Amino acid sequence: MSDSKINSIPVLCGMPVEELAERLSPLPRFRAAQISKWIASGVSSFDEMDNLPLPLRTELAGRFTLRPNVTVQKHSSSDGTVKLALRFADGARIEAVLLSDNSGRRTACLSTQAGCPAGCVFCKTGAGFLRNLTAAEIVEQFLQLRTLADDSASSGMSPTTLPISNIVVMGMGEPLLNLAELRRALAVISSKEGLHFSRRRITVSTCGIARGITDLTDQGPAVRLALSLTTADENLRRRLMPITVREPLAAVKKALRHFQDSGGGRITLEAVLLGGINTRDEDAAGMARFARGLDAAVNLIPWNPVKGLEFEGKTLRQPSTAEIESFTQRLKTLGLNVTRRYRRGRGVMGACGQLSGN
Repeated sequence: MSDSKINSIPVLCGMPVEELAERLSPLPRFRAAQISKWIASGVSSFDEMDNLPLPLRTELAGRFTLRPNVTVQKHSSSDGTVKLALRFADGARIEAVLLSDNSGRRTACLSTQAGCPAGCVFCKTGAGFLRNLTAAEIVEQFLQLRTLADDSASSGMSPTTLPISNIVVMGMGEPLLNLAELRRALAVISSKEGLHFSRRRITVSTCGIARGITDLTDQGPAVRLALSLTTADENLRRRLMPITVREPLAAVKKALRHFQDSGGGRITLEAVLLGGINTRDEDAAGMARFARGLDAAVNLIPWNPVKGLEFEGKTLRQPSTAEIESFTQRLKTLGLNVTRRYRRGRGVMGACGQLSGN
């Protein structure tokens, strides 16, 4: 189903302020800025925009929709993670996650597609693909998660809880296969006339779409970048991540170098550790070779269990503590800056690789 059929009436919350101004022409631009700020405040109807004349509010309500039509289910974990399951008007289901670390800092994890076409064997999201999300649907996730964070911070129950400090585009889908809509959504989120969120605190994660990395570098926005590498063994990577058959590592690395040569910052190389599959010494050596010449840090992610997932006829398993520690030490010995991701959200199937929209 095409985006135009999903939203026959334009949805304003996904429009950058300049696009919004064009839509509202011949109204003066300051009206677009006013509406953009109202959207950023989280209003859900035009009636709440009390600095707009009533006839204008009535006209706008007849021409536009302010936010997507969505139903939301909330799932909370004992570790502070909150997962939202969102169902849009056409039945598409996606998930977004609010993560909290030990200091109370909050990170919003956003999705860009309903399902995912990458087909990674270790990820539940890769079981199927429905469609790209619109910019409005991406922005809506952030608005919903911010409301959760604001409610938590003001409840008095968690005095250390902070507002959302980071955004990671690491939820459902491959972001660089929906770059046009992601770009529009991030323009809304980062605009001074909108949500005014710093791009330096936004990270986009990709499985390695070389042309998308180049497009992001050349056309912006200037955000942080993470590569879901998992393994630098080309043959194994193609078997684990089928989409990478069309994305050779040499081309991916060339795109990453272009990103950094053009002013992009440090890249995160993410590696999902699969017990008995990619935790060998040769895997560590290959990762070190790939990282050579890049300003990169490695983020190790012990696989989060998903029932029924297999690789070449064998059930996937979590890496043992010994495997994780050995692999970590090997990478450090090879000179890499290594961090290990703390597992959060597993109690609500909201951890890395567990999102499905169901």
